Amino acid sequence: MATAALALSACSGSAPSGDGFNGTPGEVKLLTLDPGHFHAALVQMYMYDQVDPTVHVYAPEGDDAQMHLDRVKIYNERSERPTSWNEVLYTGEDFLDRMIAEKKGNVVVLAGNNGKKTGYVKASVDAGYNVLSDKPMAIDTKSFQMLEQTLLEAPAKGSMVYDIMTERSEINNELQRVLVANKDLFGEMQQGTPEDPAITKESVHHFFKYVSGQPLRRPEWYFDVDQQGEGIVDVTTHLVDLVQCTVMPEQEIDYTKDIEFTSARRWATPIPIDKYRLVTGQDEYPDFLQPDVVNDTLQVYSNGEMNYRLNGVNVRVSVVWNFMAAVGTEGTGDTHYSVVKGSKANIEIRQGAEQGYKPMLYVVSKMSDDAETESTLRRVLRSLSDKYPGLDVQKCGDHEWQVVIPAEIVKTHEQRFSSVMQVYLDYLKQGEIPAWERSQMISKYYTTTKALSVAKE
Repeated sequence: MATAALALSACSGSAPSGDGFNGTPGEVKLLTLDPGHFHAALVQMYMYDQVDPTVHVYAPEGDDAQMHLDRVKIYNERSERPTSWNEVLYTGEDFLDRMIAEKKGNVVVLAGNNGKKTGYVKASVDAGYNVLSDKPMAIDTKSFQMLEQTLLEAPAKGSMVYDIMTERSEINNELQRVLVANKDLFGEMQQGTPEDPAITKESVHHFFKYVSGQPLRRPEWYFDVDQQGEGIVDVTTHLVDLVQCTVMPEQEIDYTKDIEFTSARRWATPIPIDKYRLVTGQDEYPDFLQPDVVNDTLQVYSNGEMNYRLNGVNVRVSVVWNFMAAVGTEGTGDTHYSVVKGSKANIEIRQGAEQGYKPMLYVVSKMSDDAETESTLRRVLRSLSDKYPGLDVQKCGDHEWQVVIPAEIVKTHEQRFSSVMQVYLDYLKQGEIPAWERSQMISKYYTTTKALSVAKE
């Protein structure tokens, strides 16, 4: 057992509460539980008047907790917009029971071992705590069933549960949804077929990358699909969420009626020991990974594809994990491709070599009169100028235009955590998570875990 802090002071305990928030400074008191993923620190990249600067961290013994403190310390000590977090750490085998018993906060932040996360959500809700959780909150059918019951019971227990969907506030994703909703430009949503879906979302990720300018150190359990979850239930969470926001924006989804699967598949990424050493700092594969070692190389089932229908619209979602970006592109980070097909135009996000590995938004018209389409597009963008100032149009081919987005309104992946935090703080002040949000969380995790089940059949 040990305790530590980034500062000497500590706040007094307060009872967990699912209501009574009104925006008062410091009324939100964060509890960080078992922070095994760097997203736990990104929640604290900035300060919020509504959030108390003292954060109690409860974790098992090990490196994860210290790496979390080190990341927060970087934010505290940076020259631009330094934070002033006071991290108070408790480590011990009883860290979960201790957090529940001490009642030193009212919002539990979860970002770590996904195999444990559903149980953490349930324990926190049962104790009356609010929960802000990183994805995924469920990684298989069994954990989904527990999560669904927990989310349905949360309001009666005074708990507001929300997951960290940062990709909603990525500017290209935002504008894609806005343009799809404009019938003058987009027309009607196409239904597509399983072979030629109306919506396709593909993402490519890398085990080795840089975060806040530092090489990211992955914990060893990250490579264990029993703890991290397979790729088809992990990163795809974001993509399924974006699909739901596009097809049924701010609507309740009944997964028993609105979702139908057609197919799913999964495959592994090989990680030889030298690459494993580079990203973990460990010289050997641990015992718990040995069942996944084939011919001296770790095989991680981090890749997957699902094909399904949402409200009659055929969708394809896929995720690929490489170890590292190609030589010469190491700083490009993860990439994304997305297309939504309408009767008048397709709205696409591309992020390949032609785009310098930066996401860019395109309108591909199906109409014959380019002048009319461009006029319509410019008119639509002008109508968005209050919220998205500076948008412009650049013709880049027959029937094709790029929506030029000024750098001033682009948020980085790390900055988007602040957007999620602000939404959640607003929900706390309102006293409830909207019913459509809760419904879409349940449907989202049904979709990802059902995809895994189908892929394994």
